[in-house]
Amino acid sequence: MTDTAGVGGTPHETALLAGGPRAAVTVALVALHLRGAVEAGAPGTLRAVDGEAGRALPPLPPPGGGLEPPDGDTAGPADAVTSEVRAAYLESAVYHCLREPSEAAELVRDPVVRWAVAEVRVGLAEAGMLRYPLLRPTRAARRRLKTLRKAYPLPASRRELPDHQRLLAVALHGEAALRVVVPRFALRAGLTDRVSLRDKGLLRSSSRGGTYGGGGSHACGSGTGCGAGGGPD
Repeated sequence: MTDTAGVGGTPHETALLAGGPRAAVTVALVALHLRGAVEAGAPGTLRAVDGEAGRALPPLPPPGGGLEPPDGDTAGPADAVTSEVRAAYLESAVYHCLREPSEAAELVRDPVVRWAVAEVRVGLAEAGMLRYPLLRPTRAARRRLKTLRKAYPLPASRRELPDHQRLLAVALHGEAALRVVVPRFALRAGLTDRVSLRDKGLLRSSSRGGTYGGGGSHACGSGTGCGAGGGPD
């Protein structure tokens, strides 16, 4: 496996770099689903599940408020709010918006979710992964994605795959990975389309190109984008 030492970041950040806001929100949805906090609702929709996983998410700040690090103190130094904290707030925004069932496309347009995605962007810009003023991926970001895709190719099965690697697979390989790691959830929630057996071979080859290329454009907000074993699906 390729050496990934020094290649940091959360799957949410990786997805934002690879596929834009929708990809980042998709990773948040899968993360919440794997913890039992989100499930598929009526065909093509998602909904929050009332339980410990949802209550463990950080409370959203009031409009105009800043993020808070895990100790609860208002963030001061730039490094007080880590990429993991920003990812947790994105998941919290997604979860709270799903108290009312929603389609994924509607979710990405929600102002609270867009705010949380913007916070993830801030972290990436501070880390030199996005270039001002258009916040496009830098050369360092493209190198990161290339290194990660080489180190973590599309998995053949979700069996014995840790949750972090499931999320990373979705971030790097988009719809093709969704069909492997959470196939039933992704289909019922409208994150993937039904395909014929003939089409399945095309999905694996399509992952070498655009991460979420199989579903067309994933533009939203100010950016662009977006088996057997244990665990929910």
